[in-house]
Amino acid sequence: MSVIKKVQSYLDQYDMGLKIIEFEESTRTCELAAKALGVEVGQIAKTIVFQADGQPVLVVASGDKKIKTGKLKRLFGANKVKMADPETVERVTGYPVGGVCPVALPDKLPILLDETMHRFPVVYAAAGTPNSALPMTMEQLQRITGGQWADLV
Repeated sequence: MSVIKKVQSYLDQYDMGLKIIEFEESTRTCELAAKALGVEVGQIAKTIVFQADGQPVLVVASGDKKIKTGKLKRLFGANKVKMADPETVERVTGYPVGGVCPVALPDKLPILLDETMHRFPVVYAAAGTPNSALPMTMEQLQRITGGQWADLV
């Protein structure tokens, strides 16, 4: 089963009518995705894997914001927080950097959703490939990820 079909199958379980958009061109970066979709960079919901004392944590945030690792340290009571390398990202999510989807993960991970995304009625996350997008509301994002809202910027 293709990655897109796997993610779509996962989404269909929620019966919310969520549909993946695929592009010919790359949507690997927030800027490329925003251009392909004709939206603001902030509407791109980037999914980043961090390691808090070596444990993977998924963060979903607006594409125009930078995550403050100090806030992650406090939230997790961690001594060290760093972005995961590309190999770790693919191992823990099953997706390549530039296409990391916040759902249909191989294992349950802590997921944090940055509050700055509430500025938009709809955000667009990658759907498992570097040329896909998944439009959703904040309520849908929280429901399908099981993530917790937090101030991360």
